[in-house]
Amino acid sequence: MFLTRNKLFGTFLPVVSPDCPWFWDNLTCWQPARLGEVVEVNCPELFSQFMIKGSVSAELGKVSRNCTPFGWSEPFPHYLDACLYEEGNSTHPDMYYVSVKALYTVGYSTSLVSLTTAMVILCRFRKLHCTRNFIHMNLFVSFILRAISVFIKDGVLYAKEDSEHCFIHTLECRAVMIFFHYCVLSNYFWLFIEGLYLFTLLVETFFPEKRYFYWYIIIGWGTPTVCVTIWAVLRLHFDDIGCWDMNDHAAIWWVIKGPVLASIMVNFVLFIGIIVILVQKLQSPDIGGNESSIYLRLARSTLLLIPLFGIHYTVFAFSPENVSKRERLVFELGLGSFQGFVVAVLYCFLNGEVQSEIKRKWRSWTVNRYFAVDLKHRHPSLASSGVNGGTQLSILSKSSSQIRMSSLQAETPAI
Repeated sequence: MFLTRNKLFGTFLPVVSPDCPWFWDNLTCWQPARLGEVVEVNCPELFSQFMIKGSVSAELGKVSRNCTPFGWSEPFPHYLDACLYEEGNSTHPDMYYVSVKALYTVGYSTSLVSLTTAMVILCRFRKLHCTRNFIHMNLFVSFILRAISVFIKDGVLYAKEDSEHCFIHTLECRAVMIFFHYCVLSNYFWLFIEGLYLFTLLVETFFPEKRYFYWYIIIGWGTPTVCVTIWAVLRLHFDDIGCWDMNDHAAIWWVIKGPVLASIMVNFVLFIGIIVILVQKLQSPDIGGNESSIYLRLARSTLLLIPLFGIHYTVFAFSPENVSKRERLVFELGLGSFQGFVVAVLYCFLNGEVQSEIKRKWRSWTVNRYFAVDLKHRHPSLASSGVNGGTQLSILSKSSSQIRMSSLQAETPAI
């Protein structure tokens, strides 16, 4: 006998221990049942992309198990029959998901390295500190956190291929899922802020960037906190099953999905508005160039904005989740994992302002190194005395200034 919480009154009531405990058969998690009880579950989602070709039914079937005195019975009907899996299909669902996982692991690893390097560059050079780059840096941080959360989630949920998902319901596991959803939501909101900032910059003549930046911080990091907190409270009270990695209750899942779709939709509208403004500016008589160069600049500007705004998410944003799921996984998980890398390359490594600052620092370092080496050869006594190159240069500058002052005093006639 164990205790379970009454969700209506918040009290604990005794419940008889089940005759058939939690059971994971490497495909589905079966909840505990009493003797003689029949448990029916939907087919696993991985079968949705491997149904028999030409099947009229758009929905998957159901599989049942009976709780007998000897434990759980065999599933009836069998998975292959109920879930419409075509045995002759050359692509096994397990291999497909393993391939997708390998693809987005490479993508997030590449993005993590490039974004970390870009953050170091933007933080290192003070001349690059401005509102625009501060927003870029927050976007980079959101991409970094998203990649880290994906790796942590995979490490917790899929550390072993035969993990018993029925027993993954610890507090740490749920905390990982909360952190994962927070990082994903923050990433979408900072993509939205990038679009909002650029659109406001083009529309408003006088734009108080610093005052708006604090609101951007609140929206980018505060709004996901509120959404994820509400989602966690609802899961705790109404769907407290497993590690919270499955979203069987659509109403609760919309607390996370709704803000994501809203940010994608608003960003798409802002993207269209910015393209219209760019077309008007490029067609202005004040801007020179022929028609082909105008369209070339417009195309280049559009391509630069697509990864920054996350426009590629609109391809499957408003389609049902059970439609084209195989393509959705490859597009959003596989290709989307490289978005951070593309953003870091376009808005840091290929940025003209960043390149100019790096070149300036490189020239300064090269010149200082040249004078230090030259001074070492000309004044070995100074070099062997433990004085570094910077101190030697200061000594030379002071000596030369003193020589000039003495020469001027010698040339000045006495009054």
